[in-house]
Amino acid sequence: MCYRGTIRKINTPPTAERSAVMSPFGLSSPRNYSVPNAKSSFASLSREEIETHIAIGRYGSFQLTDAIRPSYDLRIRPEEGYDRRLWRASNGRASIPLLTSMVSREKLSDLFFDLLGGLGSMVDVVLESSHARRSGHSDYTRDEIDLPILMSCLYDFEDLLLNDGYFGIAVIDPGRQVEVRFDEHKSISVFGRDIDAFEEIFRAYRIPRRDRMRLLSEDEHLHASASGFRGQFEMLRARLGIDEGFC
Repeated sequence: MCYRGTIRKINTPPTAERSAVMSPFGLSSPRNYSVPNAKSSFASLSREEIETHIAIGRYGSFQLTDAIRPSYDLRIRPEEGYDRRLWRASNGRASIPLLTSMVSREKLSDLFFDLLGGLGSMVDVVLESSHARRSGHSDYTRDEIDLPILMSCLYDFEDLLLNDGYFGIAVIDPGRQVEVRFDEHKSISVFGRDIDAFEEIFRAYRIPRRDRMRLLSEDEHLHASASGFRGQFEMLRARLGIDEGFC
């Protein structure tokens, strides 16, 4: 795994404040990647110490995917749970209910597809890729795709979905104005005015509610991507008929 031979990105948030997961619907917040600085928990470590940390994929009963690792000093320790909060627009004029989560690897795919099943039959999709970028990501969108067709394609790219730390996806039901997002931190979020039914799905998976829980993305962490994932992303984009992206 270089962690399977690829360059790893260290994400150090510019401030310690809690940041929004993303803006609804399909417009994500910017992320700033950087090399270790003086305040980084990785700054004084040897390569061997970093590789030892990367090799740890389980914390208690929580299993990480290959896509992400927490900070070396574990300021946020991986722990399964979901939180219900309000996403607020930067101008303060709008607030939208939000479910966000950290879920152990063995449940992630099934949970994501069950959440997608709660959307309407016709959806919009946003693919997010940072494979060719040192900061932020590029978005690739397609409007009006049949949900069963989209889900069939995603089943074929489950490894990319779970283990590529440079790839995320948002699926939007424009009629109900609900969005299900599986981001590059492998955190699943749901936005919308009426998300009670989606919360029931989290409960059905016995994922505990943890109010004001902190996500790995809210502190320093590592992203990783395997050498073949960029090619898989391009294949998925072609399968979905998405030609151009925007930054």
